[in-house]
Amino acid sequence: MQAPPSRYREVYAAWQRDPLGFWAEAAREIDWIEPPRQIFDARAGVYGRWFTDAVCNTCWNAVDRHVRAGRGSQAAIIYDSPLAGTKRTITFHRLLTEVQVLSAILRELGVGRGDRVILYMPMVPEAIFAMLACARIGAVHSVVFGGFAPRELATRIDDAWPKLILSASCGLEPGRLVAYKPLLDEAIALARAKPEACLILQRPQAEAQMVAGRDHDWATLRDQAIVLAKSVWDCVPLAATDPLYILYTSGTTGRPKGVVRDNGGHMVALKWSMQNLYGVAPGDTFWAASDVGWVVGHSYIAYGPLLHGCTTILYEGKPVGTPDAGAFWRVIAEHGVAALFTAPTAFRAIKKEDPQGKLVAPHDLRKFRALFLAGERADPDTLMWAERLLNVPVIDHWWQTETGWAVAGNPLGLGMLPVRHGSPTVVMPGYDVRILDESCREVAANQMGSIVLKLPLPPGCLPTLWQQDARFRESYLAEFPGYYKTADAGFRDPDGYLYVMGRTDDIINVAGHRLSTGGMEEVLAAHADVAECAVIGIKDELKGEVPCGFVVCKAGVERHSDAIERELVALVREKIGPVAAFKIAVTVARLPKTRSGKILRGTMKKIADGEPWTLPATIDDPAILDEIEAVLKGRGIAG
Repeated sequence: MQAPPSRYREVYAAWQRDPLGFWAEAAREIDWIEPPRQIFDARAGVYGRWFTDAVCNTCWNAVDRHVRAGRGSQAAIIYDSPLAGTKRTITFHRLLTEVQVLSAILRELGVGRGDRVILYMPMVPEAIFAMLACARIGAVHSVVFGGFAPRELATRIDDAWPKLILSASCGLEPGRLVAYKPLLDEAIALARAKPEACLILQRPQAEAQMVAGRDHDWATLRDQAIVLAKSVWDCVPLAATDPLYILYTSGTTGRPKGVVRDNGGHMVALKWSMQNLYGVAPGDTFWAASDVGWVVGHSYIAYGPLLHGCTTILYEGKPVGTPDAGAFWRVIAEHGVAALFTAPTAFRAIKKEDPQGKLVAPHDLRKFRALFLAGERADPDTLMWAERLLNVPVIDHWWQTETGWAVAGNPLGLGMLPVRHGSPTVVMPGYDVRILDESCREVAANQMGSIVLKLPLPPGCLPTLWQQDARFRESYLAEFPGYYKTADAGFRDPDGYLYVMGRTDDIINVAGHRLSTGGMEEVLAAHADVAECAVIGIKDELKGEVPCGFVVCKAGVERHSDAIERELVALVREKIGPVAAFKIAVTVARLPKTRSGKILRGTMKKIADGEPWTLPATIDDPAILDEIEAVLKGRGIAG
């Protein structure tokens, strides 16, 4: 049966004709305390604000209204932790009770509207309870990835100045336990801003030492709140432009950049995306295999699915090693997942361990309809491998912490467009994407340039940085007046398909030729023995820069690395040409990554160039950088 034609072109054209009418219509999907009469005010904020006269509450829309509508017995959160050996289903009715109780506790501890609350939490249901409780009472939450180093946590405490910090005794990683409380205590000691109180969740795997007069036991206060009948706290009416949360982007020098997300625009954009981009309906099970500390966890574990009335999966585990490379298939089959959203690096890890996909066979994936990839560029080879393995649409899409939801994707809910491997497909309604050169002029189709977004940004995007309007303008708006700078580089083809080739600093200049490291990575990833790869530009006295490729071979590959490296050099020469000057391919055991799966190309480049470098706060395993440095020195590359 042939699929109906996509409605994308029609919908995007409708937005172009009447952008305010488009978002006014989308806003009808939200329960407003006072509905918006002014959809956009160009005079407000840095570049304008959405729904400036509306009043709402995000927690109401994510929880209460579903209970009122008869969905109370539906699973809201399925907690699945192979690391803890625990599974737990929380219905919307139970979620409402837990959030009301925690809201009452926060109020008893003096937290009110506009106060900041830092969450330093592992992947447990209480993390989502805490986010929603803050939203319920109008507090501004800031989730810091659990296990962050004390100094990095301290900088965020100083910037947000929280009244309260919620944390846990520990987090779990494969083969090890991470004690959070000592890290938190050290961070508070380092910080100038001192929270009035800390609420600590004692996990059975470890007990935290409490600081008298400051620390409170989460379970004890919860039980007291229920006994004292303080378990009901109504949603606080908030302006749509009031901040819902602050999420700090990576960066270890100077004052951190706190991306602000507001209440109204955030709800409207995420609700629209669940149906129209991801193609899921209320009642479906949606799984974002990320962490609540990242933007994906905010948008598509905690908020998007719950706003849409879906069941969301909270997974405390890894794609491989908990227990094996079939972990994702087990979760999808066991919980009836309709759509999975994860990072390409997760699938590269699965492909490396199980290149033939043999671990899929034992699992019933009949309810599974689509796989979405984002977080870094999805190489075509990994996409095609997943398509063959799963026989469902595999959709690359592109967005940023700052945007909060997809800039470009293949809108499953509007009807899929033809897939072009290497492209996240087309621009979503609300975004006007342009490709500009250094003179702020638009370039021709298929020509590389800086990807920018014409102002104003749509609902859901950041209105500013936390208490740093000037820095927001300088960082994002100054270089290309009238546009938001994504700092990504790429091009559009004649049909409007967008190709995001990497960060602007991943475009290397080889003897005057601007070349994309992403294009070279595509070629390397297509080699039969390569599981994953990264290409960086390293200093060269003659050419300025030359590319250097790092490759990780698939499990079971026994060929000598020298032969594979020679083949890779020849392959890039064949596919891209001698202009690439690609002569260095280095086989490594693994690549350094952040905990969200992004390859640390910038740090690798500094090591190769012999420049000073600092350990990134978000790194998953610091030992890998030492391995990279040793391999490069063995090749006479690292300075």
